[in-house]
Amino acid sequence: MELRKPISQEEARAKTTAWALTFADLTTLLLTFFVLLLVILNDAEAHIDRLVNIILDETERELKPLSQNKLVEIERVTKGIKITLTGSKLFKSLSADLNPEADPILVQIGGIIRTSTLMNIQKQKRWKPLLDMISKTEDTLNIEIRAEGHTDDKPIPMNSKFRNNWELSSARSLNLVQRLSELAEMEQHYFSALGYGEFRPKRKIKNIKDRAELEKARAENRRVEIYFDAFIKSKNEALENI
Repeated sequence: MELRKPISQEEARAKTTAWALTFADLTTLLLTFFVLLLVILNDAEAHIDRLVNIILDETERELKPLSQNKLVEIERVTKGIKITLTGSKLFKSLSADLNPEADPILVQIGGIIRTSTLMNIQKQKRWKPLLDMISKTEDTLNIEIRAEGHTDDKPIPMNSKFRNNWELSSARSLNLVQRLSELAEMEQHYFSALGYGEFRPKRKIKNIKDRAELEKARAENRRVEIYFDAFIKSKNEALENI
């Protein structure tokens, strides 16, 4: 009977640690795979964001002619497209009812929003790849038209129907989006309204001494800002809002 050759300590140690080397290689491969997958997903999200911003840029150019009216300012901002309307022309003092004189410009805004690139991407073949990418991720393209009301710093009189500027600015922005919804012939779920009262002035008035300049600054602070925005909402965010 042939006797087995004794195994050295080095050989025994090598055999007992061989599985660990294989496991380490497998772990490294898995880690590399997940890192690569994360990079691919991040690149896809960044590409979608770039395309959405291109759509917003096009929509801003479509809205830009409105700025020929002195009541209107159009600006591309991080929150989408900002349309600023001078409050003193939209509403009478201490009132949330829209002035009839403001209706022509609101008709223009509603019409352009209705026919804008952003509101019609489903009908344009060039944006089908974007919609397909969003669909594959099970996310949704959320479109929002949000009105934010602002007043000046003057206190509300005791006999007013509104308790404070916060209530007044909220009522004004709500009436504005309701009218825009009608003029644009769009469903109300696209619209939202907020009121900030005097707390987010366009111009600070604390150090203004000249009376005429002070009233001019207050007039600039009385305004409604409409934000026309689009962003990707994840499936989980959508479920949380149900």
